Amino acid sequence: MKQLFDQISITTSKIVTKTYSTSFSLGIGCLHKKFHDAIYSIYGFVRLADEIVDSFHGYDKKELLVEFKAATYKSITQGISLNPILNSFQHVVNDYGIDLELIDCFLASMEMDLQETCHTSGSYDTYILGSAEVVGLMCLRVFTENDSTMYQELKPAAMKLGAAFQKVNFLRDMKNDYEVLGRTYFPAVDFTVFSEAEKKEIEHDIQQDFDAALKGIKALPRSSRFGVYVAYIYYKSLFNKIKSVSSSNILSQRIRIPNAQKIGLLAGSYVKHSFRMI
Repeated sequence: MKQLFDQISITTSKIVTKTYSTSFSLGIGCLHKKFHDAIYSIYGFVRLADEIVDSFHGYDKKELLVEFKAATYKSITQGISLNPILNSFQHVVNDYGIDLELIDCFLASMEMDLQETCHTSGSYDTYILGSAEVVGLMCLRVFTENDSTMYQELKPAAMKLGAAFQKVNFLRDMKNDYEVLGRTYFPAVDFTVFSEAEKKEIEHDIQQDFDAALKGIKALPRSSRFGVYVAYIYYKSLFNKIKSVSSSNILSQRIRIPNAQKIGLLAGSYVKHSFRMI
């Protein structure tokens, strides 16, 4: 039965999400249950593409990404894929009317990771748009449940939230990106002489993204607001911790939030949600 395979596909996306990201798993768990499968499916798709360009060393990454891209569009057209991750993702695309332009933009940024090692201001903005902002828009399509008016109103904030998350990731993963993958995402920054002034400039930009995103989170339907807020709070806490580390030490460690602290952040967010403080 196709229904059984579809359930296996969703379960696979859920396993991928929980294996790769504790924070997003916590956030998804705080969404209304009707959104769980769709958001797990989006994350599974994004994660698989990201793994191709970041982790599959010793293989032809370009060829793998070309095949993945072709299989993605074929699954959307046919309404099925033997790849469980793509099978669950195509359901979300078709059920919620996710624009193919968003998928194009995302995959284009993944292609950039195969060739870009240092970004200019222009390529950096393009990469952020494709790797993060459009992912926020895919999720927003789900949260607004085909309400086009609400989608358009919340679109700018959703993009800012995706950008903030990605830029925090860049700071957190700076050591691995630079030393292992040979990438420098922030334009005009030399990490061998990374200064406090440069770090603070980046942090100011991220703070502006977070501020704009919070306004949109507060305007989300309650069915999705709490889950998105939990992810926001986790990343904001990670960002604050990164801010406390000096520029000279940022390349010597990978900043993280312990799982016990994540649970504490979840509890605090629940109290605010319950008392309608968000």
